[in-house]
Amino acid sequence: MLYYLYELNHAAVAPWRAAANFGRFFWKNPGNPLSGTYIGRSVAASLDVFERVTRRYGKPEFGITATRINGTDYRVIEEVEWERPFCRLLHFRIDAGQSLPKREKLLIVSPMSGHYATLLRGTVEAMLPEADVYITDWADARQVELAKGHFDLDDYIDYLLEMIHHLGPGSHIMAVCQPSVPVLAAVALMNAANDPDVPASMVLMGGPIDTRRNPTAVNKLAVERGTDWFRRNVIVQVPLPHPGYMREVYPGFLQLTGFMTMNLDRHIDAHRDLFWHLVQGDGDSADKHDEFYDEYLSVMDLTAEFYLQTVEKVFIEHALARGVFSHRNTPVNPATITRTALMTVEGERDDISGVGQTEAAHDLCSALPPTMRLHHLQPRVGHYGVFNGSRFREEIAPKIVGFINSHARQ
Repeated sequence: MLYYLYELNHAAVAPWRAAANFGRFFWKNPGNPLSGTYIGRSVAASLDVFERVTRRYGKPEFGITATRINGTDYRVIEEVEWERPFCRLLHFRIDAGQSLPKREKLLIVSPMSGHYATLLRGTVEAMLPEADVYITDWADARQVELAKGHFDLDDYIDYLLEMIHHLGPGSHIMAVCQPSVPVLAAVALMNAANDPDVPASMVLMGGPIDTRRNPTAVNKLAVERGTDWFRRNVIVQVPLPHPGYMREVYPGFLQLTGFMTMNLDRHIDAHRDLFWHLVQGDGDSADKHDEFYDEYLSVMDLTAEFYLQTVEKVFIEHALARGVFSHRNTPVNPATITRTALMTVEGERDDISGVGQTEAAHDLCSALPPTMRLHHLQPRVGHYGVFNGSRFREEIAPKIVGFINSHARQ
């Protein structure tokens, strides 16, 4: 019922959005003598803000068409390298012929936690000059027909194993936030099986390896509520006309509500500032606001089974940290990791994955020698600063590149 109410509300606002768009055209039209006045700009700004806060944001595009390597510009071609119902593996191939030196294969595993993989656009752009970049592009569950089957945490790990095998031996893997747990599990399973395609290195960034360490408000909420509460209150069925009709999901609009309420004052201030930027004709500031929120407000649904299993195993049972995690009844033991170097990255001000939660992976990977480990705590950045922004580009990314290259297999 909740999803139907959301769809009904969107439909009810549609005529008002159409009227707002017509009004924007009227008040911004250079032929309107009032368009350049304070009143005209104020009305146009109000209509702009209304249109933006009531819009349904679709899946963004990466839009990466070029990169610069050693002072030379190269064309970038985005290709689908591998595909399953709930994920595509995208390859950002550099069109360089024979002139480009060999670069290490890097699989970036984007979070399946509400936002699309394009949230990591800055991560991809920073790594492209230094690595042959691939990224997981997870599907919006409301767009996957029920006949395609279910998708849970075990399936997630299966997908990771398939993608790693597709890339072949000596590749590297980077997990951003949520996938740190399944990536660590997949790499542990491959090491235990003496798999020839096991990654040469693994980078875990801002991930919930052990949420008992320095728990955040997000971690505490999961423990306090329990899995049954989430099943009763946030799991709904996809309505018509979406392709995933009747699939049980944790919907994107509920996730977005949670994201927004965590820092509601900041978002209100941002939209108030947008209004004044538009009134004052500060197009650059307005464009930066639009660029950020076009991405931030684009969310996708998660399958109910994946979401609930993740809440239970990662945030409530702490299964991996306690040594009781399993994949399809096979125990997962990170202590079996001996062939994959480990780097962890945390942000000093991370309010989603607290300091120490990702570093806990080093304790679990007890068989790795010091020469195959590295931990980096980035000062003055929050959760998103761990994988995006100027400090990521200037301070974190070079350390990751150095780590990957130092553990490359010949």
